[in-house]
Amino acid sequence: MKKKFIYLLSILFVGLSCGDEFSETPAIGALSDEALANQQGVDLLLNGAYGMLDGWRSNNKGNQFAVGGDCWWCDVITDDAHKGSNDGDQIELFQIETLDWQTANDYFRGKFTALYAGVNRANNVLAVIGGIDRESLLPSEAATITGQEAEARFLRGHFYFELTKLFGNVSIVSVENFQNLEFNQPNTGPAWEQIESDFQFAIDNLPASRADQPDPGRPTAFVARAYMGKAHLYQGDWNAALTELNAVINSGEFALNAEYLDNFNAAGENGPESVFAIQFAADAGQSFNGNIAGTLNFPGGGPFGSCCGFYQPTIDLANAFQVDANGLPLIDTFNDQDFLNDYGIESSEAFDPDTTTPVDPRLDYTVGRRGIDYNGFGEHIGKDWIRAGFVDISGPYLPKKNVYQASELGESQGVGGWGQQHSGLNYNIIRYADVLLMAAEAAAELGDTGTALNYVNQVRERAMNTSVVQAIDGSGPAANYQVGLYPSFPDAAFAIEAVRFERRVELGMEGHRLFDLRRWGIAGDVITEYVTNETRTIGNFGPKMNAYQPHFDLLPIPLTSIDLSQGVLEQNPGY
Repeated sequence: MKKKFIYLLSILFVGLSCGDEFSETPAIGALSDEALANQQGVDLLLNGAYGMLDGWRSNNKGNQFAVGGDCWWCDVITDDAHKGSNDGDQIELFQIETLDWQTANDYFRGKFTALYAGVNRANNVLAVIGGIDRESLLPSEAATITGQEAEARFLRGHFYFELTKLFGNVSIVSVENFQNLEFNQPNTGPAWEQIESDFQFAIDNLPASRADQPDPGRPTAFVARAYMGKAHLYQGDWNAALTELNAVINSGEFALNAEYLDNFNAAGENGPESVFAIQFAADAGQSFNGNIAGTLNFPGGGPFGSCCGFYQPTIDLANAFQVDANGLPLIDTFNDQDFLNDYGIESSEAFDPDTTTPVDPRLDYTVGRRGIDYNGFGEHIGKDWIRAGFVDISGPYLPKKNVYQASELGESQGVGGWGQQHSGLNYNIIRYADVLLMAAEAAAELGDTGTALNYVNQVRERAMNTSVVQAIDGSGPAANYQVGLYPSFPDAAFAIEAVRFERRVELGMEGHRLFDLRRWGIAGDVITEYVTNETRTIGNFGPKMNAYQPHFDLLPIPLTSIDLSQGVLEQNPGY
């Protein structure tokens, strides 16, 4: 059993005086707010608010697999991932990947309502705190309550940030009106002012360092500053973003793990690179503490009889790891030729993986490919581990970052009745490499190529020095792994390109790609080119795809939520 702070009590004590959906009638609770108006009661409610980081609750609305805090299915909209499985399984997700979007799609509603459930739980904490007479408390007790308020506001800022980056025009549900029967509020725009206010309160009132915050999974002031920097980055406020992110970098609170793999295994959880993570635990699949919303995202059969073959890396993503003779990315030409893969080849047919083309070693920690060790389970045997058929659109690759290591099955694997996997691996919402690359992006946009170069090369240097995947026969590295450092960035335009490309190869299959493409204003162009390139190998992919539309830069407000709001909520433009 992992010894760590676990987000639990998501169904026992939470929603005690409020509903979990943005527009539903509040539920009657088992405990009164007065009974909870103390340190212990507030901490109980806080645990429930933390529990909504993974989106899972007993009264899920919409598709249950859409609620997860890693938003794995958001990658399916991009050039990083295919839906996986066969085309007819989870047809609503097939429609999302093929850009056939309906406002009644339950994936959209599932994510929307889960995030508002998080807002409501944070507001419930703040409402109870508002009823405490702090002047009657000892100074230490009052300070504890203020710290709990900072945690609740940090969480609310997180949920509003996620709502804003997904849906854009969202409603602000305040502490004063979240319990009212008529609390639906107009969705007049992004929630940046509210987000910045919540994060600033957290910065001012959370413990300064990890040493002062003993529970893994609870934020510190520097975690809140990382979020604040990210919020400014998404608004294009480069100076403010760089100020906040530099403060995090210079704090000494975080560092890159020596081993890249330690960001995706149990051994590295809550290590120096983890800035803020969802704290999962397997518990043999017997509790809600595993990553239940991610249960589809394992090999369809594969080395441990799992279900269900979703979330497959694209050929395009694998191509992105090809490098030149100096170990530098092929930023403009990586898709000129596909890296060798086994699409269309049965497991019974011969296939040898490419061991000569130079590739970044992060490839084989991100993309599961035939002939290469699969997370310690032995050789990936190809088609027999891929649920998608050749008539489907999902290609030859398997995910790796979300799948536990063979050596950690006892600690990280929870299972259910139909072969589903309740992974106990943490999900890093923000890790230090992300902070470095966000800071590099802000610096590049400001023309500070020296700072951008420094931060990008720090990330690349770790990739250069990390252990690499070994060949099945023990003869040495499994591929021709090469990583080089950039000698310079000749100008700001190149620096911006280099930073953007580095984000993809460092953070691929971690749920960031869609939001990067959107905020850079290039989603349509990138996805259009991706469809053309992917169709070279997966011939029926292009014919099944629709064109990316500009209004897809925001998800639609779910139709059911609009109906329940009695017309208060307005649909995003273009839908």
